[in-house]
Amino acid sequence: MRTKIASKLTGSIAATAALIIGLCISTLALTSKAVVEFNLFNTGRVKIDLNGGSPVIDGRGFLIEPGMTICRDFFIKNQSSDSVYCKIYFENVAGGLADVLQITISDKDTVLYQGTAEGLARKSAAFAGELRVGERRELTASFYFPKECGNDTQDLYLTFDLRADAVQTKNNPNRLFD
Repeated sequence: MRTKIASKLTGSIAATAALIIGLCISTLALTSKAVVEFNLFNTGRVKIDLNGGSPVIDGRGFLIEPGMTICRDFFIKNQSSDSVYCKIYFENVAGGLADVLQITISDKDTVLYQGTAEGLARKSAAFAGELRVGERRELTASFYFPKECGNDTQDLYLTFDLRADAVQTKNNPNRLFD
């Protein structure tokens, strides 16, 4: 009987020792790492100045009538640590004129967006292209109230927030924003 217990005890000790050795080997394998000297990785900073924080259109007391076009210039400036891709869109669009006014965002002679305020959402943003570090791009927003709109649009309004998103160009050949 004593040999049976001694044999079980010896087997248990051997199994425990084997498990401890296996644990040490796997821990060593998992924690091993290669060291490469002078290999530096820096993160970038993405920052865009949209019109110096000023509104493109200050709507207080501002009236637009059928047949009128209002044009306002604004800018975007890359204050990032590297070149960026930039897009412009409207957020918090509200009011009955959201699907009436024809809006055009342009970069000189290039039209970036043409449609209604409702259509210029983040998912369908106007792509303003690549901005190099420190580059400032002048853009124009035009708001046209179609002449054929009559009394149906009287006393309607439009409010929106103009936004700009940017992502670094490095390692982003597909110009992905999300």
